[in-house]
Amino acid sequence: MNQPIELSLEQQFSLRSFETQVERMSREQAQQFLIKLYEQMMLRETMYKQFLKHQWGIEAGPQF
Repeated sequence: MNQPIELSLEQQFSLRSFETQVERMSREQAQQFLIKLYEQMMLRETMYKQFLKHQWGIEAGPQF
């Protein structure tokens, strides 16, 4: 597991496309975009945590 993780060719293309879109944004647009992106990252992290708790059977709450 010491191999570096690399993006697929499709992901690299998507990243380049994203870079182009960001370069065309105004400063205000970029700031709002970063705020939304950060929110989505936090939501994804929360969903992963909930999914893992469910899969591992360690959810808090009453067990019936």
